[in-house]
Amino acid sequence: MKKMNSFLFAVLIIAVSTSLFTGCNRQRTLTIYTWAEMFPQEIIDGFESDTGYRINYVNFDYGEVMLSRLESARGGSYDLIIVDDYILETVIERGLAQRLDRSRLSNWNNINPIYQRQFYDPRDEYTVPYGAGVQTIVYDPARVNINISGYADLWDASLRNNLGIVGNHRVINGMALKVLGHSYNTLNLSHIRDAGARLLELAPNIRLIKDDGLDNDILSGEIAAGIMYTDQVTWAVMANPNLRVVFPSEGIGFGIMAGFIPSNAPNADAAYAFLDYILDARRGAECFEYLGYYSTNSAADNYISPEFREFLTLPQGFNIDMEMIMNVSDEADEEHSRIWDAFRLATGR
Repeated sequence: MKKMNSFLFAVLIIAVSTSLFTGCNRQRTLTIYTWAEMFPQEIIDGFESDTGYRINYVNFDYGEVMLSRLESARGGSYDLIIVDDYILETVIERGLAQRLDRSRLSNWNNINPIYQRQFYDPRDEYTVPYGAGVQTIVYDPARVNINISGYADLWDASLRNNLGIVGNHRVINGMALKVLGHSYNTLNLSHIRDAGARLLELAPNIRLIKDDGLDNDILSGEIAAGIMYTDQVTWAVMANPNLRVVFPSEGIGFGIMAGFIPSNAPNADAAYAFLDYILDARRGAECFEYLGYYSTNSAADNYISPEFREFLTLPQGFNIDMEMIMNVSDEADEEHSRIWDAFRLATGR
């Protein structure tokens, strides 16, 4: 064998060292893909300090965007993804999530069974719940002249140009379906069209359609009433206890967020470590107090501060009809999209 040139030998050593260093860094990185601000900074810092992993936090705005990117990456690129239930169903059906090894999650039994065995993962093979919520009505009795007890009251003429709603078309179209006595998930196109006609009658009352900041809008007086997500309700009522929260008498939409490890995650070990870290009871309480959604960790409930507890756990004796919003047929989904476009056009929002 020829003797290697000393310069070339030095270059080779540097290259190999760099490669090993880069590989080591990559191995110690956890890439989380979810919405912005899902974890308190203390949890991220604590995990990095305790485990030596570095968190690479990547955000999306909509679950559909996540799904498209995950498909393009063929189930790779990300180590842990947290998204809504209906997207999870599609992820699992398309083979983009790997089956969990529960033996690697020592805190698995801390999960509240209420939030397990749902339609998207009936045997809890792929997902770990992280927060749940319902769409509720919040209103300021000082600025509203009627007693609101259900969705139907939002059509009252006294609320003209005074109502804010979230921008989720299945939630809002579903509200009209519930007023008419139908399921959120009906496949009956006639029922969906009837709900669309009913929804158009609500247009004069709409001031805002947006997913973020409705809690600030009711606190500032921009709106007098709103249909909000659980976290927005939490922040609004904690800031102004005089606001009234209504679980609509017609029934409410119920949703769960959950984490999964993609089928070709670069670092599944890191994902397991983080999932088990946040399933700890005390850390879970810290997460939910920051997140503002219902705790899906029953062991964490006792550690949630008293001022948060009523907002982050389902009320005792809660018996309002709850229905999860699920994927529907292509025909029904197209009808929902058409109705939503017409409604937004009528509101000018």
